[in-house]
Amino acid sequence: MTKTGAEVLITALEKNGADLIFGYPGGAILPVYECMGKSSINHILTRNEQAAVHAASGYARISGKVGVAMATSGPGATNMVTGIATAYMDSIPLVLITGQVSTDMIGTDAFQEVDITGITQPIVKHSYLVNNPDEIADIVDEAFHIAGTGRKGPVLIDIPKNIATGKSKGQSRGYIDLPGYQPTTKGHPNQIKSAVRLINEAKRPLIHSGGGVISANAMSEVQALAEMINAPVVNTLMGIGSIDSDHRLSLGMPGLHGNPGANYAMSECDLLITIGARFDDRLTGELSRFAAHGKIIHIDIDPAEIGKNVRPKIPIVGDVTLILQQILSLLEPKKNPEWLEQVKEWKTLWPPKIKSKKLTASMIFNALNEAMKGEAIVTTDVGQHQMFTAQFLKVKSGRCFLTSGGLGTMGYGLPAAIGAKFAAPDKTVIAVTGDGSFQMNLPEMATIIDQNMDVKILLFNNHCLGLVRQLEHFYCEKAYYAVDLPGNPDFMQIAKAYGFAAYRIENPDACKEVMCHALSHQGPALIECILDKEDMVFPMVLNGASLEEMVMEEEI
Repeated sequence: MTKTGAEVLITALEKNGADLIFGYPGGAILPVYECMGKSSINHILTRNEQAAVHAASGYARISGKVGVAMATSGPGATNMVTGIATAYMDSIPLVLITGQVSTDMIGTDAFQEVDITGITQPIVKHSYLVNNPDEIADIVDEAFHIAGTGRKGPVLIDIPKNIATGKSKGQSRGYIDLPGYQPTTKGHPNQIKSAVRLINEAKRPLIHSGGGVISANAMSEVQALAEMINAPVVNTLMGIGSIDSDHRLSLGMPGLHGNPGANYAMSECDLLITIGARFDDRLTGELSRFAAHGKIIHIDIDPAEIGKNVRPKIPIVGDVTLILQQILSLLEPKKNPEWLEQVKEWKTLWPPKIKSKKLTASMIFNALNEAMKGEAIVTTDVGQHQMFTAQFLKVKSGRCFLTSGGLGTMGYGLPAAIGAKFAAPDKTVIAVTGDGSFQMNLPEMATIIDQNMDVKILLFNNHCLGLVRQLEHFYCEKAYYAVDLPGNPDFMQIAKAYGFAAYRIENPDACKEVMCHALSHQGPALIECILDKEDMVFPMVLNGASLEEMVMEEEI
């Protein structure tokens, strides 16, 4: 019995566990949508194709599954590009399906034709332009395997319309045949032994935990390692959730806007154990002076990251969970009392004891932390509010924090929250955003209403692009240009128009009461917090400075 290519595609998606797809239809992908409407797959209609990819990303990051997004050809496909690049930079497993003009029209500048496989080549793990309906089943199997193994990431499948309507036997090989793709999972035994030796010798060990820890579900192994050798833990932005914020060994996030203790620990440790992180420029400060007193063990699934920015003493390629288990089986407990006493002193530096009669980010997060008790899933957009969240949010260990780290994509937070809510419907989901970022994908409020979702939006409104303004303060001699947002709408009225409950916080006295009331509301709600545009994110490591040379708020 023959099937259409579209029918084979839908069957293959179901077989690979794709029970939820975020997308936006159009002419070239219509045959697939027709078949999907008769299937068991739940399709979520977002209001923009970029948002569909971000939502699939949020779903993947919370569920641990491969997320799926779909769009039509031309502008539908190009609207996905920012979402694909976001997922690629943050190693999120996605399968993206795009419609394409018929094969006989490719290269003719046909209506809504674009070479999406060419456009996305630098930002996907792999891509397929399907030329035969009989290839579809195997391609889908391969795409899910590639996206969800090794260093995870997005895979694109571009399906011409005549391939979707063409006839196929609908059979797959039944196995994955990719001889050129064999990710390393187990660490080399000699490297493991060398790492254990360095750890045993260290007097000031520090664990540096990245997004790879979350991706590999290695949170318990990281905590076990920290407790066995009494080493403090710093986490990257993507590594938030790798250890409980209130754990005695947690020092929070280091880097450009890192906690002071985390930055000092990075600078003073004699051994840095980096797990599933990539030494990006937001973390290291002046590279020549990064971790100047410490030897480095770098554990990562991707060999391309080893030595790319920082040369380690001991490189170990493989799955971080398996490698940590190997290391733990060989280690002996350590106490490091002098180092822990220093870390305890550094912890008193954060959060800062700054009094203010104005509403501040720390006040907002004090109220939020008290109201949610660490049990919520929090997503963010990009800007000052993102850094404030990373600094002040209290989280439990696990998949609980979603943000755009590598690409820094404004507009990520709200659609990611939608995907997260589908992955964890019983969890409170809060999207933290700024007035600039919020307006990038604001129409996804309609998706929330359409799907009857209980998602809360915490909006930081300072009527400007706050982080860009802060950069102009330090690097452009306060020549503020193109950063104010005087045309902002009344967000309370916007919320009510979409059917959200609307709350506003303007002063410290009302902060806790309004936050608790808003979070306890059954249904979607917007909480707008009015902040002064002069407020900035501190600490801040300026260009050319090392981590310990960070500028503190009291110095300004």
